[in-house]
Order: sequence, then structure tokens, then C-alpha cells
Amino acid sequence: MLTVASYNIRKAIGIDRQRRPERILEVLAEIDADIVILQEADRRFGARQAALPLHLLAEHSDYQPIDFAVRSGGIGWHGNAILVRKAAAAVACRVLHLPALEPRGAVMADIRIGGRDVRIVGMHLDLSGLWRRRQAHAILAAIAHEERPLPTIMAGDLNEWSAGRGCLRDFGSHYRFAETGPSFHARRPIARLDRIMIDDRLDVVACGVHASPVARTASDHLPIWARLSFA
Repeated sequence: MLTVASYNIRKAIGIDRQRRPERILEVLAEIDADIVILQEADRRFGARQAALPLHLLAEHSDYQPIDFAVRSGGIGWHGNAILVRKAAAAVACRVLHLPALEPRGAVMADIRIGGRDVRIVGMHLDLSGLWRRRQAHAILAAIAHEERPLPTIMAGDLNEWSAGRGCLRDFGSHYRFAETGPSFHARRPIARLDRIMIDDRLDVVACGVHASPVARTASDHLPIWARLSFA
């Protein structure tokens, strides 16, 4: 079994407008996933330092960030980051440049965990439907060009409000969606903006939205999770 989670942490700013990264770590401890895909994991302006300080991750969690070697003091690429348990290791990783009007990107890493290798792709797509579709095609093309086929999990904030159109249709032609449920807005979730997608080498055993009291205040998104088995 492998548990993955996706979480837009909004730069660790909660719905009370306070930046409290320790709340995010508390939520992650509640979920207890093996791999966590984050969005808005770095601050947007200035030096774009990590919203989850590295010393907090090291001292108060069982996670380590995948090092994409993009920026000193940050943990991601355009806010996208991947956390894995300290017992896991990255076999390979790279950032993906996406077509966009505003800065957007995605991250990809091959993770060795529990004696298996799995490919993880994290993303935060555009607010524009046209650009979301272009970004979806760019991500799918990048995965298709990887020489080594691996069980693949994609996750992130797709910013898609429709039930099955736009980029959901593009991703759905190659991947299956975990039926996690609405995750936005955290105070009253009505939209499925956050998604977890898997290929046919994996099966969803269980999935859902994590809606604990602290999760409802730590960010404007609730985290989603899926427990997966290898087919």
C-alpha cells in the first residue's frame, strides 16, 4: 500500500490570515501519507523562501523535500513541491516548464519507497481554461517522453471547476481519478479543484478529503488523499 496526499497550503496562511506553518505540519501528521504533493509551498515574492521552513520539516516531521535545485531556501518550483518520508529516496527528479501567461510549472520525481519505484508529478494549473488544457498536454507529453516506464501518480490543484470537461477530459483519456470529493473552500467545500490521478498500474483502495478542525483553518484548501495498491 502507498498513501499519497495533495495539499494547496496557500503559503501556510490560514483562513484567519495568519501564517502558521506549524499548522500545516500538524495536518500532514494527521494524514500520515507516504508522499505529499504540495502547491503554493514557497512564498511568491522576494527570495521566494519555503513557506514550510526547512528546519521545521527536519525537526518536527517525518518528511524531507525533494531537492529540485532551483532556489536556495525554497522547496519547490513555482510553488510545487514533493515531500517524502525520510526513509524514501529520489531516483530522479526534474522541473517541467509549462506554457502560461503567468508563471506556472510542474515537478516530476521518481521515488523509491518500500522497495518500489513510482513516478510522482505535482502541478498547480492556470486559472484560464485554455491555458490549463495546454499545460495538461505539456505534462502528458513530458511523461510520455520518459524512457523508463513507472507506475505514475499525478496530483495537484487543477483549478478546474467543471465536472468532466477541459483539462479533466485531457487527463482522463490517460489516467483515472481518485474520487476524493470537494476540497475548496475549506470552510465550506463545494469544488473539486484538487485532484489525484493514477495510471493503470495502480488501484485506489480508499480515498477522501481530510477535514479535521485544524485542516479547516490551516489553508483555504482541504488536503485530499488516496491509498493505493500496485495492480
